[in-house]
Amino acid sequence: MSSKNVPSEVVSVDEQAFENADEAEVDEDGFEVVDETPEFQATVQMEVQAKVDANHPDGMVDTSDERIYGATLEQEERIRAREAELERISAQAELGTQDGREKRTRDIAAKRSAERRAEFQKRAASVNPMADPERGDPRAELTQEQLAAVNKQSVRLAKKLDGWSRAAIGRRLGEAVVGGKDLMSAVVGVFEELQTAPGTVIPIGTLEDVNRKEVSIEGRVTVLWEPSSPAISQVGLIEDDSGKTKFTSWKASDAPWIEEGERVRMHGAAKNWYNGRVSVALTGWSTLHFPERGRWWE
Repeated sequence: MSSKNVPSEVVSVDEQAFENADEAEVDEDGFEVVDETPEFQATVQMEVQAKVDANHPDGMVDTSDERIYGATLEQEERIRAREAELERISAQAELGTQDGREKRTRDIAAKRSAERRAEFQKRAASVNPMADPERGDPRAELTQEQLAAVNKQSVRLAKKLDGWSRAAIGRRLGEAVVGGKDLMSAVVGVFEELQTAPGTVIPIGTLEDVNRKEVSIEGRVTVLWEPSSPAISQVGLIEDDSGKTKFTSWKASDAPWIEEGERVRMHGAAKNWYNGRVSVALTGWSTLHFPERGRWWE
């Protein structure tokens, strides 16, 4: 049985040094000339053994917090990723608990607020029985004749009061009648109260009597004139059947353009006084509605 000797390509470190020594040049004095530093390379066996040693638990160097002792790099990456995921889940769970606590706090605060409001209304009921929250509709205490009269007047007032339903007006009338007022006095009082209530379009002639900073009016713009300041967009007069007043539209309000002779409803206009006369101004909080715009059939 014959064997073939295959020359190995692996060269040891000593052989590399010996070959480099044979090829070394000498100067005229007989000293070796060193051109470059010899490059030492690891053999294949050395590289394989180095990988085995690096991944073997007994060969792992303990680096405290920087590495996990006894784990390969792949294992360590998985462990670190799992720890990060657990921290994220824990943080979400804690946040969810806080959200639940916040909602419970809001619910408790709302419940206590309702209890305080009910207690206040009960105290107010000792002065005004109509303020009792446990009291039902006052119209149930009216006679059949009184109820018929209240319903009739509530229908009539609903046509004159913009934004108030017949049921709301009827309840107010019922409270007044049950409180001892005669029907006509109740009708006048409720009409005056609701006519100037916040958010209700009031007659221009009642502006002086309304104790509010913002009002809503509706009328026709009868005249426009040249503004006295570049900060003013438009200025003119608006009037209805009850009276007229000056209005000012500031440029900063960015209000729509109003044509002379046009009917307009102004919501949230600021009420002002100048030289003893009342006027209104359109601000950024004001809104305009034009009831007649787009009515092409007229």
